[in-house]
Amino acid sequence: MSSSVVDLSQRRGELRPPPACGLPPLRAVRLLDQLRERIRYLHYSRSTEDIYVYWCRAFIRFHGLRHPREMGGAEVEAFLTWLADERQVASATHKQALSALLFLYTKVLEFNLPWINQIERPRVRRRLPVVLSREEVSAVLGGMAGELGLLARLLYGTGMRINEALQLRVKDVDFAHQAVIVRAGKGGKDRVLMLPQALSQPLREQLASSRKVWADDVAAGTAGVEMPHALERKYPRAGASWPWFWLFPQGHHSTDPRSGVVRRHHLYDQTFQRAFKRAVRAAQIDKPATPHALRHCFATHLLQAGSDIRTVQDLLGHADVATTMICRGTSGSPAR
Repeated sequence: MSSSVVDLSQRRGELRPPPACGLPPLRAVRLLDQLRERIRYLHYSRSTEDIYVYWCRAFIRFHGLRHPREMGGAEVEAFLTWLADERQVASATHKQALSALLFLYTKVLEFNLPWINQIERPRVRRRLPVVLSREEVSAVLGGMAGELGLLARLLYGTGMRINEALQLRVKDVDFAHQAVIVRAGKGGKDRVLMLPQALSQPLREQLASSRKVWADDVAAGTAGVEMPHALERKYPRAGASWPWFWLFPQGHHSTDPRSGVVRRHHLYDQTFQRAFKRAVRAAQIDKPATPHALRHCFATHLLQAGSDIRTVQDLLGHADVATTMICRGTSGSPAR
């Protein structure tokens, strides 16, 4: 390698890693396609893929469509400073953009980043979550009917995240043990949740409705539902089977953006979010409540009833009890 190339690389603060980086060579030609390829190889979620592609595209456009290989720490710092000063994004959004760029440089371009420690991180500020009273929760749930109302009651009754509930399969509901199994939740972790007795019959009715949708798909010879990771190749018929069908299926078929296959998807989170927002407005609640508030309500109301904070931590799937303690700060009672 010539000295001029080495000098240029050092000025940018970027050096190629050792050849044994543990990642296979990329097949895609375009940079953003390479980014998607690497994300899928590492089994990141689809939402993470969308977010990382968004921020990397924004970074490239901010610098006049220059290739990231020609840029380094100074350009990353300039982009993040613009986000903080001009766009005034939250610290979580700032960290999200930084994570996307780090992934691009380390996993796609395969650069070492000696300048990474020089980039200033935003100070994380703890915010108290929005928590509704029991009366307010009752008013909101009373304004939601059908499967969206059942989904809202399930979120409040189990503390699940909205995507965890939307991705439930038929096989994940265990009436014999009054349990709901969350598969590959946040952090790729599984956990078992208690199924409220009051939701048993509504869930049986929802299963009956879903079974009719599944039977119509089978009769029509459609492609079934999406299977996680390589299970579609290992068990090619499982995607069309009843146990793997969605608990909350979408009312129509859609095209899978990764494979291009037309199949049945689960309910869209935007559909539920809009219905929840209408219910909050109809209940004349002035708090900025989102569907995630039901998860905070679940934890806070359990703590108010005297539940142990470690038990609540396990139910929520938090890795650190400090995260659960945020809900304690809104409960008005000490944790036991």
